[in-house]
Amino acid sequence: MTRTEELRTNLAAVRARIDAAAEAAGRDPQEIRLLPVTKFHPAADLRLLVELGAADVAENREQEARGKAAEVPEARIHMIGQVQTKKANSVARWAASVHSVDSVRLAQALDRGMALALERGDRTTDVLPVYLQLSADGDPARGGVLEEDLDELVQVVEEAEHLELAGLMVVPPLDSAAGEVFDRARRLCGKIAEQTGRPMELSAGMSGDLEEAVARGSNVVRVGTGVLGARPLP
Repeated sequence: MTRTEELRTNLAAVRARIDAAAEAAGRDPQEIRLLPVTKFHPAADLRLLVELGAADVAENREQEARGKAAEVPEARIHMIGQVQTKKANSVARWAASVHSVDSVRLAQALDRGMALALERGDRTTDVLPVYLQLSADGDPARGGVLEEDLDELVQVVEEAEHLELAGLMVVPPLDSAAGEVFDRARRLCGKIAEQTGRPMELSAGMSGDLEEAVARGSNVVRVGTGVLGARPLP
């Protein structure tokens, strides 16, 4: 089997899982988008995914994502890993969206980075969709904003000139009940939707728990191994 055939087969299998989970939950499968996570996989795989109609992919690391964005400009790369504030200018140049905004400092840095990217002609779109990463275990050292700090961060993003609040992202800790984490994030999405007056998306679910995430309202699932296979060593 060629790599193209392997990726086509894997994409179809994961999408079938998403469709089945959506139908079981009484949801429209079209409401759920798949982001293949291409971390550690070569840029050649991104090219093949684009050819297969999966141009939207996700990356965890800024340096790797930046290189792939340069090599495969037709891919739309979404940042799902933690972003250091000092890397915000770089991320603003290539990211289709950022799923890991977890502080006021980062939001403000991304807004400034967008302004700079537009001034330099590095971007053609003047708004960057962002998801606020919710801290599921209350330990912000692991990434994520505490629930009690969400309102402030929502306000900062809403006031930013070049950011657009798209929703929440969450990653359940290994020792947690994933369904409860997804339910909590979905409720918070609803609260933010009421505050902003528009729908909010939930970015939740990976290879091992996508069915549970879809059942609890996820709109974006981020799947690495299920699509790309085992990750090569970095």
